[in-house]
Amino acid sequence: MLNAIIFVTGAAILALELLASRILAPYFGVSLYIWSGILSITLISLASGYWAGGKIAHGSKGARQSTTLTLLFALMPAIAAIAIVASCLAYPYLFYALARMDLVFGAFIACLVLLFVPLLATSAMNPLLVAILLRQKDEGGGLADAGAGRVFFISTLGSVAGVFVTAFGIIPFLSNFAATLVVAVTLATLSLILLMLKSTRLEKRKSLAVTTGIALVSSIAALAGADYYTGRMWPVSHGDTGWSHEASYRSMFGTVKVLRSNPMNNRKFLRIYFQDGLIQNVVDSDNHSTSMYTYALEALSLAYRPEPQSALVLGIGAGMVPMRLANYGIAVTAVDIDPASLRAASEVFGLERDKVRVHEADARTFLQSCASAYHVIVVDLFHGDGVPDYLITREFFRDLGRCLAPDGVAIFNTFADLDAPRTYAHFLTTLRSELPYVMVHRPDHASARHINSFVVASARPLPAPATVDLRHVPAQHLDTLSQLLRTPIPLNQRLLDQGRVATDARNILSRDMSASQLVYRRHVVDALPAAFFVN
Repeated sequence: MLNAIIFVTGAAILALELLASRILAPYFGVSLYIWSGILSITLISLASGYWAGGKIAHGSKGARQSTTLTLLFALMPAIAAIAIVASCLAYPYLFYALARMDLVFGAFIACLVLLFVPLLATSAMNPLLVAILLRQKDEGGGLADAGAGRVFFISTLGSVAGVFVTAFGIIPFLSNFAATLVVAVTLATLSLILLMLKSTRLEKRKSLAVTTGIALVSSIAALAGADYYTGRMWPVSHGDTGWSHEASYRSMFGTVKVLRSNPMNNRKFLRIYFQDGLIQNVVDSDNHSTSMYTYALEALSLAYRPEPQSALVLGIGAGMVPMRLANYGIAVTAVDIDPASLRAASEVFGLERDKVRVHEADARTFLQSCASAYHVIVVDLFHGDGVPDYLITREFFRDLGRCLAPDGVAIFNTFADLDAPRTYAHFLTTLRSELPYVMVHRPDHASARHINSFVVASARPLPAPATVDLRHVPAQHLDTLSQLLRTPIPLNQRLLDQGRVATDARNILSRDMSASQLVYRRHVVDALPAAFFVN
């Protein structure tokens, strides 16, 4: 039974680490800095737990000390459960305040709040169990190392199991808040099992019973009331209107939240497609996008390749771009790795599967095996605050070029940090190494420093952009889009300054991108209410 318990606590350790990455991402982003916080605090917590457990066990002798060790072993899961419940009740409000204070320092503090006590308590159980086995050695155990190797072997196997159970059995079906509380209930149950076992030699059973009761009741109550507790944060005010949570779509790749505004004067309402803590699109009740980038990608596709016969869209989001192109009679193929995005786009935002051929796949894997030569490829790939590293290397652009028709064009939706141009120079330099003819289109926002930047690339010289009908574009974006189409920016030394080619073997973008992503995340956290980021 003790081995089985150490297996489960090993699973809980990795489950908490995985869930921490999901909880922290909306507040602090997805970057090297954030993962440094998660991994370092995890390792500090485990090291502290191993040390503390060994310190407690050191020098203990006799039967009485053996029962004390068993009591401490039984208490640790309950203590971890209580700490998890406390952190769950706090984080929807605390993490928002920490993110607004400082993204990097705040992420480390958030990791401490979420992970330190539970991981310290559960990891301390390993040396405690070794000490318990050592006390049993003289009773016929015959273990040369008191079973230390076996204990850590079982705990590590449990951690592997925890990864699979959490990734495939919990995350796709429960909110981050509820999933973390499931771990708390599981740990509290372990203490209850040890309490109820008649064969467990314990002293001070009353202390264990009280602690276990608090852990079990609080974790079950918090889990039962999870939706109520997080739901009471809604509705919220943002952008001069009220917003409520309409639906969530979960998968291993993240959570898509659909947020709905109050009805406006014309009785219509807006929906926000919210993912990774970012507003990916805003759509009205008739499923017309109100986001400028949707119409920019459409207009640039038609301006540089009039009357295309086929288009590939990498990154579906709310499905607005593939549907806009499909409505012109273009044969559109759309690719997205996240099933949550596909479900949200189809069930809420009007993506019609009979008009758009949809593939659930990684964009790069799809390009490596694509069988068609597309006239237009739209690249709209984001995870967290930016594009994943492996989707902006020379090899990726080479695969993309192979999937283009000879006169085809690739249209990229990107973000440029004008205060840190070197990151964007790396991207443009890498892109030009495979698709040498490149044009940049940016809105003229004099005061904005972190802006949408649209890039058109081809293996052949690009024509002057043709005139595009913009009568369907929302009035608030018409002037911006017209100016963007009229003023293409050819590559120049200023845009390419300090740029270096990124490859799969040597990608120099990660560090520079992390700094720019923190700037963008800071703007997002300052602009949106706390309720948006929970779950």
